[in-house]
Amino acid sequence: MTDTTHPARWRAGILAATLIAGGGGYYLGQRGDAPAAPAKSADGCEALYYYDPMFPQQKFDKPGKSPFMDMELEPKCADGGAAATGAAQGVSIDPSAMQNLGIRIVPAQMESLAATLNVTGTIDFNQRDVAIIQARSGGFVSRVYARAPGDVVRAGTPIADVQLPEWGGAQTEFLSVKRLGRPDLTAAARQRLRLMGMSDGLISGVERSGRTNGTITITSPISGVIQTLDARQGVTLGAGQTLAQVTGLGTVWLNAAVPEAQAGAVRIGQSATATLTAFPGETFGGRIIAILPTAQADSRTLTVRIELANRGGRLRPGMFAGVALGGDARPALLVPSEAVIRTGTRTIVMLAMGDGRYHPAEIRTGREGGGQTEIIGGLAVGEKVVASGQFLLDSEASLTGIEVRPLGGAK
Repeated sequence: MTDTTHPARWRAGILAATLIAGGGGYYLGQRGDAPAAPAKSADGCEALYYYDPMFPQQKFDKPGKSPFMDMELEPKCADGGAAATGAAQGVSIDPSAMQNLGIRIVPAQMESLAATLNVTGTIDFNQRDVAIIQARSGGFVSRVYARAPGDVVRAGTPIADVQLPEWGGAQTEFLSVKRLGRPDLTAAARQRLRLMGMSDGLISGVERSGRTNGTITITSPISGVIQTLDARQGVTLGAGQTLAQVTGLGTVWLNAAVPEAQAGAVRIGQSATATLTAFPGETFGGRIIAILPTAQADSRTLTVRIELANRGGRLRPGMFAGVALGGDARPALLVPSEAVIRTGTRTIVMLAMGDGRYHPAEIRTGREGGGQTEIIGGLAVGEKVVASGQFLLDSEASLTGIEVRPLGGAK
């Protein structure tokens, strides 16, 4: 007799195992141990996690209030977007949180801007105000005065007494011709004395006294500082030999180092203002008189020469000065300099789009001065930019992949 109970038992065992497995899966699913599907955000995107835009490195698995800021957590969607922050919408910030973030918004406006370039420089002698004191003919130094290099002297200060035998002989001939009573010959003899280097006062003195004077006192023709002094008592002189060199101090040069990249911003005649630590609170005005034709290879700077009046001789060569080179004021589209973000590859600002939304825009800048920057491309008059807190917004825009508005995209 055939046993038919074994196939029936086998089928019953398989059915029981299936029911147990199904029931166990249902039980585990009810307990939450089964893998959960990605959560849905308010706009239907699949949120991978939630985050605070101000602290994007911290991730949360549920929506709610940020523990760091008084604002709702943002969902990071599976497609790389965000529920309330998209490439077209910009960064969204709750208006109530703007004060906590320190966000300040200003409009781009047309105003007058006088650009100022701040550089440094040193005081130097005015090399155009130099007097060379020489011997007009051969002789020797009979007397020297208490002078030394570095002494500051006034015009007319005696330097040395020099005896010139040639002058004595020429004066004797002049007196002999004068006794002849021939005005034409006397005039010719007087002109010869002038050509030898004698002053009209010396010639008149010889003519009045009738006595020769071959010893003259060499004086400084200008006020300034003695740079070199070769007059020593008893020294024999040749015609044209230099006795001293005096450099004037009425004006000085301020040699300012201007970066090569700013060379186009300076010109001859441009105004300049200097400040020195030696005289706090004082400014010294002048103008650019020369831009030297060569650049310093080591510092990549141009030397700009500024002439300053030196009243009282207070400006001394070698002093260090801060220099502000002013430009002509002209209308320009301006935003606060602090609103400009320079990334190294481009320059951007954060635009306030309204309703708490912000969007980055690329710009091209020009002159700067007085805390303002000229915008020569990328912005239109009246567009509002973020002047404080913009770096936080720029970081969020980069994190969420918001495209920067290109140049030429201004409204």
